[in-house]
Amino acid sequence: MKKNFAFVFAVLMLALILWGLFFENSATTIMINGQEIAGPLKGVLGAGGLVVALVAMICLAILLMLAFAGTGVIILGCFIVGAGIVTAFMFPFLFPVLIPLALIWAFVTLVRKKS
Repeated sequence: MKKNFAFVFAVLMLALILWGLFFENSATTIMINGQEIAGPLKGVLGAGGLVVALVAMICLAILLMLAFAGTGVIILGCFIVGAGIVTAFMFPFLFPVLIPLALIWAFVTLVRKKS
């Protein structure tokens, strides 16, 4: 799965670079020392900037993934508590039975992990 994702991602990056080189030449103007870059190096320099931007976006995505992982656990816990409250209101006669069953299930899980 990871190899397929890496291959697809590499192909998409290559396609984006080729698109930036051949089809979007007039979209940006690169100025160095007050002079506009022209000729064949214009596309190469533009693609270099595009690659730098892609690497920065990948780093940002990794950082956000790590930051939101903790937030996702908190949100999941809130959903579980909310589901318990909704269950308590929908089935008030069944909820007192579910609490001891959940405790027994947690105890059995802890015992099995130790052995």
